Amino acid sequence: MLVLRKPYLLYLGDAVLKSDCKTAFGLRDWCRESVLGEWSHAAARVTLDLPRLAPAEAAAQGAGSIIVGVAPTGGVLPEHWQDDLEAALEAGLDVVSGLHTRLTSFPRLVRAAERRGVRLVDVRHMNPPFPVATGRKRSGRRVLTVGTDCALGKKYTALALARELGRRGVAATFRATGQTGIMIAGSGIAMDALVADFLAGAAEALSPDAPPDHWDVIEGQGSIFHPAYAGVTLGLLHGSQPDAIVLCHDPDRTTIEEYPDYPIPPLAAAIEDYLHLGRLTNRAIRCVGLSINSSALDATAWAAYRARVEAELGLPVCDPLRTGVAALADRLLAP
Repeated sequence: MLVLRKPYLLYLGDAVLKSDCKTAFGLRDWCRESVLGEWSHAAARVTLDLPRLAPAEAAAQGAGSIIVGVAPTGGVLPEHWQDDLEAALEAGLDVVSGLHTRLTSFPRLVRAAERRGVRLVDVRHMNPPFPVATGRKRSGRRVLTVGTDCALGKKYTALALARELGRRGVAATFRATGQTGIMIAGSGIAMDALVADFLAGAAEALSPDAPPDHWDVIEGQGSIFHPAYAGVTLGLLHGSQPDAIVLCHDPDRTTIEEYPDYPIPPLAAAIEDYLHLGRLTNRAIRCVGLSINSSALDATAWAAYRARVEAELGLPVCDPLRTGVAALADRLLAP
């Protein structure tokens, strides 16, 4: 499993839009204790409101890695960022990126990393080989966030639930399956970069045997209803062997985003489809509630929507950013 060196210095390049810096903002919000500060190109217009530290200053304060926290158009790393990243390597920091462009494709950075004995970490491309899944039932407990579509809150829900369980004194570990989640956790497996035959095996490795009262809170990927990414979702579902799932949904969507010919099914049907498929590797799988991205609803509409869905499904409904996830944790831990 990929393990990153913390604490981090967050690099914003020359970003002018906050929306391009969601990785950096996610790291600031979810692992603030592992972030020393920020650094950027002189042309940048975005700040995280963190201490501004040059790479050498961050290294002197104990930083282990500089994280490329901005995603430029097309996921391509601009040539003019190399001065800053080379300076970080020379200061003894690993450089970590989740972009499609590989850091190792820049000879200048490769030479600097070799010279200083540090790493260029391409999170999307650093997975070691994994075996095929065994299907063996593992000890410990697992909850997986699943979705009616992509990009609607599976990572934030898993992070919020792991944090809520920790507040209650429950042994719980957030298991990251995407590049931003890996950077937050400091370890994990980028599931969308694996060969299909080994997806379930990687999910088994991500969540190994654990004490009986320990919960792995596993970040979901994709959706079984997505015509492009359902395969990743299914491999993760089978390999995770979850005891419980949380269904994540955006009520503002009626079809899969960017696939208007693929309608999102009713929530009850979506839950049953996930449970049906999940029973292949865990016959006792159950749904403990729904996590809703309610950003498109005002307070009145959200309250009405929440009450209606809870009455229809008999499950707790929350928005991690609006209500927290205490109701999900209550249902998860109920005997």
